Amino acid sequence: MAHKDVPPRWDRRMQQRLARGEAAALGELYDRFASLVHSLAHRVLGDERAADGVTREVFAHVWEHPDSYDPKQGPLRSWVAAVTHRLAVQRLRATETAALIRGGSDRADGCADEPGRLESLESKVRRASVAARADYIVHSMPAPLRAALELAYFQRRDYRQTAADLGVTEDEARRRLRLGLQLLSTAHDAGTPPGYGGAA
Repeated sequence: MAHKDVPPRWDRRMQQRLARGEAAALGELYDRFASLVHSLAHRVLGDERAADGVTREVFAHVWEHPDSYDPKQGPLRSWVAAVTHRLAVQRLRATETAALIRGGSDRADGCADEPGRLESLESKVRRASVAARADYIVHSMPAPLRAALELAYFQRRDYRQTAADLGVTEDEARRRLRLGLQLLSTAHDAGTPPGYGGAA
């Protein structure tokens, strides 16, 4: 029972250390979450350099605003993911809007199809958000579910092969795949990673 209390306690302790300005805490947080942050940012932006920039922005935000994390709202991991999502989407919108403006100023007729182009931008943001959310869900789900999904969908194994590879019964393999897919289906439910509403 005490094992379940460890992550929230770690989260609260990390927030307190960051609030005191402990540089070592930021380094520890970076070691733990940098790959998650970069992966989510890259998924939204599709660009390595832009993802690097967002990663720096996220950890700067965490360093400057540790009190904006509320442990009652969810795990620190979810808050960091939500901050990442928000900053990556802001950058995507800014980049795409600048491209629309540049494209519009090059046209002789101005921005005649501006509403359609803005709708296309929002559609791109929604797709990137769903993809980032799905990545977050896969990386956050329990290892047994993730392993079953990876075998079934990335290695194209059926549930019988998945069961054999994992050393579990076929019923257990089906159960893991079903649960994993149910979790993934929530990727369309909202635009930010699950578990934390207040990313600011």
